[in-house]
Amino acid sequence: MAKRCDICGKGAMTGNRIIRKGLPKKKGGIGLHTTGITRRRFLPNLQKIRVNFDGSIRSRLVCSSCLKSGKVVKV
Repeated sequence: MAKRCDICGKGAMTGNRIIRKGLPKKKGGIGLHTTGITRRRFLPNLQKIRVNFDGSIRSRLVCSSCLKSGKVVKV
């Protein structure tokens, strides 16, 4: 099952998880140092709901932003 909204097409995005070590300069240290960077995924907030889709009631994966904006009406 794809992690993608059936209405707007919003899907997973990628980014970095950055690990920093040390005391910040404003707190009296010598600054933060990056010790590791790994890739991560940001997944959309998908809800499986029943919607009226093209005149028939179907179960769809819809992101919460589509629900809040009113693009989809629950049955």
